[in-house]
Amino acid sequence: MPTVAITGAGTGLGRALALEYAEQGYRVYLLGRRDDTLHLVQHKILEKGGIAEIVLCDVRESASVQIAFQRIGELDVFINNAGVGIFGDVDTYTVDDIDHTLDTNVKGTILTVQSALPLIRESKGRILTIISTAGLRGKVNESLYCSSKFAVRGFTESLQQEWADEDFTITAVYMGGMNTPFWNKTDHVKDPSRLKGPEVVAKQIFQEDDGRKEIVIDR
Repeated sequence: MPTVAITGAGTGLGRALALEYAEQGYRVYLLGRRDDTLHLVQHKILEKGGIAEIVLCDVRESASVQIAFQRIGELDVFINNAGVGIFGDVDTYTVDDIDHTLDTNVKGTILTVQSALPLIRESKGRILTIISTAGLRGKVNESLYCSSKFAVRGFTESLQQEWADEDFTITAVYMGGMNTPFWNKTDHVKDPSRLKGPEVVAKQIFQEDDGRKEIVIDR
């Protein structure tokens, strides 16, 4: 049975990806900080006859990430999905806002890819980094968020060049906003219900997860 590990698997796109890969016959490792939301996703997968294991992990903390991947052992696909967004005029960002965004979106990506790499190299598997269209162009009131996603894009594209001759791959995934809890603590998007559901996006990601360099949804 193939295996997939997904960070930020308790809600939103991470949850949708976990359900989609489980439905397609993958053993799913659910990584995240909140035990309660991960248990809900696990229950739903088990209910449908799938296999899912919870691995508590704070992507901002090196020790937490290392311990999480030591628990996983074998891995065919790693999806780096955990991310946060803080929005507004550039002069409204606090130091805490900046640290929280960069630590989660950039540092978290680097730490998890580092820890997943030995497992993916051994299985000749695949890494997917969830970037969003915020990594393709600047957007109003998203300077901090876009900065973090441009960094993840640069990280991913650099690894594609570094690993050009390897027998495993890393894919950059770009999508627009989705109707998920991501928007619960901000009024940056007035009506998230008009956005595409994460289930649709997760299905397309799975269908195109074949080692290609980019998966683009709603450029």
